[in-house]
Parts: sequence; structure tokens; C-alpha cells
Amino acid sequence: MNVKLSLEALQVLDAIERNGSFAAAAAELHRVPSALTYQVQKLEQDLDVLLFDRRGHRAVLTAAGRELLKEGRNLLRAADELECRVRRLATGWEVELRIAVDASLPLDGLLALLDAFYREDGGTRLRLSREVLGGTWDALVDRRADLVIGAWGEAPAGGGYSARPLGEMEWVYAVAPHHPLAREPEPLQRETLLRHRAIAVGDTSRRLPPRTSGLHSGQDVLTVPDLETKLRAQIAGLGGGFLPRHVAQAALDAGQLVVKEVEEEKPGGTLYYAWRTGEAGKALKWFLKRLEQAETRRSLIGHRA
Repeated sequence: MNVKLSLEALQVLDAIERNGSFAAAAAELHRVPSALTYQVQKLEQDLDVLLFDRRGHRAVLTAAGRELLKEGRNLLRAADELECRVRRLATGWEVELRIAVDASLPLDGLLALLDAFYREDGGTRLRLSREVLGGTWDALVDRRADLVIGAWGEAPAGGGYSARPLGEMEWVYAVAPHHPLAREPEPLQRETLLRHRAIAVGDTSRRLPPRTSGLHSGQDVLTVPDLETKLRAQIAGLGGGFLPRHVAQAALDAGQLVVKEVEEEKPGGTLYYAWRTGEAGKALKWFLKRLEQAETRRSLIGHRA
């Protein structure tokens, strides 16, 4: 590969364009103007294009020069970021940390945690995904995530990861006021629920067997892609189902939903955070240390101290 461009040449073009002259650019770069003139002329010869219009008092880029500088600045930024990532990787900070978060968790606590992490300025890029039911465990097993927050139920077999309790979430069974279940006596019996459609968010597992929660065998089910759609479907009276209290609260306050006591409560239990063992860099260790704090765990679940 015969590459005729260099990062040094792009830095020279950038300095000349910003400063408006070869002399001012040379002063910024601590070089003599003749050295910059030679480098630009050499680049023009190599590329066989005219990069600057030299007829006026100010160095003006030609159309070709503007295009080269536009894309060249992207290369300069990428090179700078690469240098930073390499240096940070050498110090123990991961290039990227992938975090899978259960969709039932409120965003406020998560965003506050991310803000605190970015203040560390470690340089690790974060990649978030939202999972449902067994999808969090699946993301860990399938190596789509380095850390999962809000995993439900028992961990899958196989090992290779560690898990700690995150806490418990409050769920309510809710239907629209005009839904037939709103008029049924409480607690709602299993036989009663079987006669009505349930609204459920689909499990996002790719490899592990999908899980369900709060559903009855033989019940009609409308499966939706996310909690927002589930909430709106229940408000519309399309069916009933369990919702996290923090998701349903505004609709309950507005009278769009009502809570119904059910004979069989949602099998929920404890949520967990988990990570693969033996692979912890500084970013993962930072999150694990913060998750040891009860205040952080309460915030992630939506509980106030």
C-alpha cells in the first residue's frame, strides 16, 4: 500500500486553514514557514492536485483542499482517540465495557451512575443494551455483555461468572378502569385471569430458553417489544398484566389504570448484577465497587433512601 498522506501533513493543512497563513501556522507548529511550504507543495505533487489558491494575501483552500481537510480532520480525531485508548488500555482501562440492563429498571438511577463514571475520565467507551427477563443472563453467557444489571431469577448453568443481589422491585397488577377485570372481586382468581388477555414483554434471550413471568398456561397473550408499549396497551384496555410500580405510577395517579389484587402474585424475587470472572479491568472494577454501595443499588431499582 503506497499511502501518500501522513498525519503530519494533515496537521499542517489544519493549522494553515485555521490561522489563515503559512507564517502563522508555522509559528503555531514551531516550524519555519519554508518547511510548511515545502511539505504542502510535496503533498500537492504526490496527489497531483492543487490544495491552496495562492493568488491572494490569505491562504485559501481549493475545493479539493477543503474536501481533504474535512476528511483529514476526522482522521486526526480518530488518531488522537486511538492514541488515548492505547495509553489507557496499557494502564488497565478497557477500550469498551458492554452493560446489559433489564428493561424494568428506571433510567434515572442508571444515568446518574454513568455520569459518575464519566467523571473518572478513564476513556472507556460504554455500550448499553436493554434486555427482558432471561435476556440479561443470555447477554452475559453469550458474551454480548461484560456486566449485567437487574438479572431476574436463577442464573443459568455453566458458571464462569459471579453474581450479587441488587434488590427487589415492587410490581402491581394493573388494568384500565373500563376493562372487565376492573369490576371483578378481589383477589383475582387464576380462573378469572384465564378468561382475559395478558400483555407481556417478550424475552430477549437469543441462546437460552425464553422465560415468562406472571402468565398462566392457556391464557391468551399479546406479546409486545418493550415496557412502554405494554403500558400503553394496558391503558387502552387490551389486557392486563404486572407492571413495575415506577412504570405504572403516573397512569395510576391519572386514573388511566387501577391496581387489582391477585391470588397469585408475580413470581419475582431478587434481581442480581453479574459479571464474568477473571476479566475485570479498571472500568468494570469501578462499577462493581459502586454497586457494593446500598445507595447505588436502591437508586438503580428506583427505591429512595
